[in-house]
Amino acid sequence: MSTQTSDPPANSSPTPNPVSIAILDDYLSIAPPFFAHIPHLTMHAYRSTLPPSSLPALISRLAPYTIISTMRERTPFPSALLSSLPNLRLLLTTGTRNASFDLPTASSLSITVAGTTGAGPSRPNPTLDDVPSPPPPGFDATTQQTWALILALANNIPRDGAALHSGAWQTGFNMGLAGKVLGVVGLGRLGARVATIGTAFGMHVVAWSASLTQDSADAQAQAAGLPAGTFRVVSKEELFRTADVVSLHLVLGERSRGVVGEGELRAMKKSAVLVNTARAGLVNEQALLGVMREEGIRGVGLDVWWEEPVGKESVWRWERWGEEGKSVLVGTPHMGYVEEAIMKRWYAEQAENVERWIAGEEVRSRIV
Repeated sequence: MSTQTSDPPANSSPTPNPVSIAILDDYLSIAPPFFAHIPHLTMHAYRSTLPPSSLPALISRLAPYTIISTMRERTPFPSALLSSLPNLRLLLTTGTRNASFDLPTASSLSITVAGTTGAGPSRPNPTLDDVPSPPPPGFDATTQQTWALILALANNIPRDGAALHSGAWQTGFNMGLAGKVLGVVGLGRLGARVATIGTAFGMHVVAWSASLTQDSADAQAQAAGLPAGTFRVVSKEELFRTADVVSLHLVLGERSRGVVGEGELRAMKKSAVLVNTARAGLVNEQALLGVMREEGIRGVGLDVWWEEPVGKESVWRWERWGEEGKSVLVGTPHMGYVEEAIMKRWYAEQAENVERWIAGEEVRSRIV
């Protein structure tokens, strides 16, 4: 097997091969060992992400490949890109859906699209021998990331840590959570888990989504071992007006895009915090910047961004958040799913699908 794990020189391109795979956006260089045992497979791993606006560069990079491995929605595959990749026959993603893929176009071009479940491969993969087991049912990395951001904001952890290392001491009051209101926007699987943990901190939980009913909220509470009525369904206006912590857990779509805009942000308490570990597009970026520059709310925790990776010149990187009358920002580089066990199982499942496809067998977790 031929393997390369760094980007090629700017003016070169991989040689087309009957069975060749491009591994995209593998920021931590996790993937290559999982494919290394597959015979007669030429592999190139790209750690740098090309933005969707760089369509000609994406086409040039990807045109030679028979198989492309992607990680979540880091590189979208719209119709214009898929239609320009004549050699592509197998497109791999992680998870069981990918909203950034144009699936009808992939189907029309006879491109097989397959995902992963996170349960691991059905066949042995030598690279998985020392990988930790996945978390038990009911636990997930995104919920952990959400509460890490909430607690970092409430307890001033980044600011106090920086102060300690610079020779200073306390920087301000912590925000006690007991008795406060947790507003959960989207009470699905992840939202319900976040809400359940909120009750352990003594928080009152209110929830909203366009289709959420009190009956479904009661069912979520009872499934978590809590009494009906623990999660109280309110209007969107009431949630943003009364919540001390707002956490977003909606799937991004045409109905939910920009669901948090100027009106919602201006309605929030000045002492409140907003956390988004779902999708950046749920929030109007310019409206959020405007409110934060006026310290309209206490702070914001973001794990998802409008451009990923965040550009080096982005205001999210260099503006002095938490100073000069601006809201605090606690930001993380989309780590809500970057947990060792699940990431490695995803790649092991992808590798199995490559073996299946090469052998002419049906792939697992097929999407198209």
